[in-house]
Amino acid sequence: MDRPIELRPATPDDAAATIALWHDAALVASHNDPAADFAFALAGPSSTVVLATAGATVVGSVMVGHDGHRGWLYYLAVAPTRRRAGLGRDLVAAAERWLAARGVPKVHLMVREDNRAVAGFYERLGYADMPRVLMSKWLHPG
Repeated sequence: MDRPIELRPATPDDAAATIALWHDAALVASHNDPAADFAFALAGPSSTVVLATAGATVVGSVMVGHDGHRGWLYYLAVAPTRRRAGLGRDLVAAAERWLAARGVPKVHLMVREDNRAVAGFYERLGYADMPRVLMSKWLHPG
């Protein structure tokens, strides 16, 4: 029998289990340090990681933060055994509530162009493609 799911903010003690979930969900890119991303999200008042747990087991996560004007979602992950049960939708809703409680009027996220399945998931939640050019610059070249 599946344990009930609890949504809660992550703590530093959740790092290893959360990062393992991110690896299982193929969210970690070679140029990202997931441990640094996790620690950074917990370090300040403008970001956090919301976890879905079943007992002591991390079964889902979403990193949420804002820059004072717009919010961002990262690392939305659901354990393979828990997919297609609404947990991803619940995590996105929790992240949106976190942003709304801080007065953030808009939320953004990035999806790799070839990841149509994930784009469809977000479209069903009301997200839409924004015709923008995304530009970036590495401040610490690897």
